[in-house]
Amino acid sequence: MWRAVGVFRFATLVYGAVLVLRDHDGYAHPARAYAALAVMAAWSLITVAAYARPAARRPWLAGLDVAVAVALVLGTRVVATAAQIDHGSATLPASWAAASVLACAVAGGPWAGLTGAAAVSAADLVERGTLAQNTFNGIVLLVIAGLVGGYVVRLALRAEAAVDRAARLDAATAERLRIARDIHDSVLQVLALVHARGRELGGEAAELGRLAGEQETVLRSLVAMTPVPAGDGRLDVRALLESHAGDRVEVSCPAYAVPLLEETALAVAAATDEALSNVRLHAGPDARAWILVEKEDDAVTISVRDNGVGFASGRPERASAAGRLGLAQSIMGRIRDVGGEARVTSTPGRGTEVELRVPRT
Repeated sequence: MWRAVGVFRFATLVYGAVLVLRDHDGYAHPARAYAALAVMAAWSLITVAAYARPAARRPWLAGLDVAVAVALVLGTRVVATAAQIDHGSATLPASWAAASVLACAVAGGPWAGLTGAAAVSAADLVERGTLAQNTFNGIVLLVIAGLVGGYVVRLALRAEAAVDRAARLDAATAERLRIARDIHDSVLQVLALVHARGRELGGEAAELGRLAGEQETVLRSLVAMTPVPAGDGRLDVRALLESHAGDRVEVSCPAYAVPLLEETALAVAAATDEALSNVRLHAGPDARAWILVEKEDDAVTISVRDNGVGFASGRPERASAAGRLGLAQSIMGRIRDVGGEARVTSTPGRGTEVELRVPRT
């Protein structure tokens, strides 16, 4: 878009130069007209070079761009004769002044474009002294350029962001499929073998086989799960969590999508996986788990509760001190990294509850 503004600026500079060459005999001060043309050419070079660098695209530069255009429009009075002005001849910069309006639109959107158009239009009115038909037409074109140009820029930015999000999601899905193939060819095969052999051997081996079978089921569900877009580059966390539903896990979610930023949704899903893994490993062989998803105005809360053996206060701290970081890092750390908070409460004999609260934006 900035390149388009540059092309428009130089095209209208050529048009303005043609008008000066055509009308120089009728000017009251032809030398001033050529001086103004030189200013237009120099300023065109400066702005095109400046706008080419993102670091230089500052509001003050767009404002200065409009100020130069306004000064040149008003300068028509010290170059042209009163008869030329009264006859409705073009202002000194002619359509070149619209380049500053387009620059405002690209820099700040429709409202910035409209502000630039208002400034240049006011200069046109002051230079003419009256609202003639051609002056009115020029003002309308400036307003349209500012509004439409700004809208097109914002639309292009949203489209570019959507394409970028789609590309990142495709890349993430492809990587997930690659990892899933590797896991299937290694870890899942081993878990399936342990499950089958444990069932055949019986006794304590049967219990190990049962645990291996549960982990195999969970891991298969995890690697098969594809993030579900919820619109605007977000993921539906409800769809990510509902895959955990099974004989010993019950999931309760709203009937509608619960969109979260992709990073936040994936962090919640991973933390929930870790909480359920703790239930399977530590809550007891008959423990059941319940996942509850609640959508609030500015946050989403996910509760993972079980009816297992629970634990005494201070145990998470002792586990962290001993180097077992599943709760501290895999759950609390993940949620903290995305701006949320995690809380774990447990009572011996009455189960454990992990509450994850993350912002919606």
